[in-house]
Amino acid sequence: MPPIETLPVRKDTAQWPVWGTVARIVVTDPAAIDEAAAIARAELDAVDAACSRFRDDSELSLACRSGGRPVTVSPLLADLIAAALEVAEQTGGDVDPTVGTALCGPGYDRDFARITGRVVAPPVRVFPVPDHRAVRLRGEELTVPDGVLLDLGATAKAATADRIASLIALRLGVGALVALGGDIATAGPAPAGGWPVLVQDRPGDPSATVRLPAGAALATSSTAGRTWGPEPHHIVDPRTGRPAARIWRTVSVAASTCLRANALTTAAIVRGRGAYDLLRSVPSRLVTPSLDVLRLGGWPA
Repeated sequence: MPPIETLPVRKDTAQWPVWGTVARIVVTDPAAIDEAAAIARAELDAVDAACSRFRDDSELSLACRSGGRPVTVSPLLADLIAAALEVAEQTGGDVDPTVGTALCGPGYDRDFARITGRVVAPPVRVFPVPDHRAVRLRGEELTVPDGVLLDLGATAKAATADRIASLIALRLGVGALVALGGDIATAGPAPAGGWPVLVQDRPGDPSATVRLPAGAALATSSTAGRTWGPEPHHIVDPRTGRPAARIWRTVSVAASTCLRANALTTAAIVRGRGAYDLLRSVPSRLVTPSLDVLRLGGWPA
């Protein structure tokens, strides 16, 4: 995800590096920022332990090494898996958690902060993605087929942004904005005029500042932000097991939840020119590789 950021750090804001990007927390009451940051850090740690693909000891890694046997997982991981499977259904398989091995093949086999600068071979189709219907989740019992590596990168970060914003608003009684890289969620009351958010992928790219109303979310997916070499990027087309064609440099979507917004931006990258039909009635902003901007669904000019 690209680094979409709110306005500069103030007393109502905390930020720190996490998961190869930046976590940024903004609250409507500066007196609550330390507690809000503590809530966010605890939740990020719990999600990392539950579903990091880059930790051998994460619940997700252990489940993927279970040899196809059912395992009991925590309520947190069950929720994150359920969200990923639901998004796969909603997008017709465009956003599918079974792409883990396809990502590892071209080199995305560790935290992105450790990939930068590596020289890897051109991407090849190393593994046919089996699709999400091969995964079984019944309550907290998870069955991952032998040989399948799950990757929740397309959904877990967005779901976590939603979760943290809601927790801060509920526990502290303040409005909260949570940005995890390009995944932005809000909960509770918004400041006067809404939450100001700068939407821009790389320096020099077209930029836009929007104001999110209370409870709104925004996500951006990019084929330029997380790359490692001349060709690969991190958004895999599940039908080919290869990085999606670079029809769009970035896609941004506003929605009622960050999970929904991220599902649409990722699906739009995968669909390429089919993004027009997917997003025509959704507030969205698409940037081409030549930096032309297309606005759909009432995105402000």
